[in-house]
Amino acid sequence: MTDAEVVVVGAGLTGASTAWALARDGVSVVLFEAHRFGHTLGSSHGSSRIFRRIYRDPLYLRMTAQAQRMWTDLQDESGTSLLQWTGGIDHGRMRDPEGIAAFLAEQPEKVPHELVSAREAEDRWPGMCFTGPVLFHPDAGTIDADATVTTFLTEAGRHGTRLLPETPVERIDVHGDTAVTVHAGEESVRAHSVVLANGPWMPDFLPASGLGIDLPPMQVTQQHVFHFPRREPGTTWPVVVHKEDMQVFALPSGSDGGPRPAVKVAQHDAGPVTTPGASAGGLDPSWRDRILDYVRAWMPGLEDVPVADATCLYTTTADEDFVLDRRGPVVVASPCSGHGAKFAPLLGQLVGDLARGRRRPEPQFALDRPGRTTGPRASAPVPG
Repeated sequence: MTDAEVVVVGAGLTGASTAWALARDGVSVVLFEAHRFGHTLGSSHGSSRIFRRIYRDPLYLRMTAQAQRMWTDLQDESGTSLLQWTGGIDHGRMRDPEGIAAFLAEQPEKVPHELVSAREAEDRWPGMCFTGPVLFHPDAGTIDADATVTTFLTEAGRHGTRLLPETPVERIDVHGDTAVTVHAGEESVRAHSVVLANGPWMPDFLPASGLGIDLPPMQVTQQHVFHFPRREPGTTWPVVVHKEDMQVFALPSGSDGGPRPAVKVAQHDAGPVTTPGASAGGLDPSWRDRILDYVRAWMPGLEDVPVADATCLYTTTADEDFVLDRRGPVVVASPCSGHGAKFAPLLGQLVGDLARGRRRPEPQFALDRPGRTTGPRASAPVPG
């Protein structure tokens, strides 16, 4: 006897999307969240995340196409606007726009794109500076993460999911390969499987759980983002990935930047190591100074004093690939390393299928894939 078919632990983008995908297929789901829904302690908050299709990896490239279709379906189903199209650009000496364009041209999964000169790019997007070729792709934009989580939870609840905020999971008992009991406060729920989608809490939670599942090396860091007002509010820019000596991303701020049109700017490859709920000791002034210097040099169309700033957590694997795998009745779902948000509705389907035994794990995302501890791949993903 079971109380539900699947228990989901965590109500960020991944957990909420998994509950939504399962519930809309008629699967009975119980979702536990340790904090209030929509909290700002992890990785799924804020009004602005990147959707983009540019990857130098055939698997992620195919997944972006699937995700794009599913974002449309989610918006149509819910009647909520979640994704705003802006187009996207890649540039910089270490980003290699020409190499990306050559890779894309060889792929069966076609992604519209064009290479433009630095001068043409400055004419098209006044207020930004370029020193070399720029790759533009129209299928890029911004995702409202806050609204997306709310939409997933609303739709999951409408389809019968039992939603339990502020109910931290304390213990998981495994009964062979086909059942678990999840204990959280006064709740004990028996199910066929459990999905662990607890984001930056995963590296501490799973080793302490006694489930005997080994994670590949993961590091949790605190990332700091800054919001700069536009000098010309009517100017529109695409989302940006720029890599010279450091990798920077920029995108429209949404409501996070306040009432004036603003741009969110951050360094992708920096941040102090931390744990959820712990103070990272404040922001190192040198990180803030690097972003201020960057804006002055590369984005003079922005005011050089931020009007807002915020933090979020990255949970990063050495190779920057996701972890989506199953051991017995336990599914480990960590679409991490700063680029999982764009795939949210697709991840719900993939993880839900793993939980139901309808899909074998993708080898690239396996817990024990050979080489997972060796460091970044040549085609390592980019922020999003």
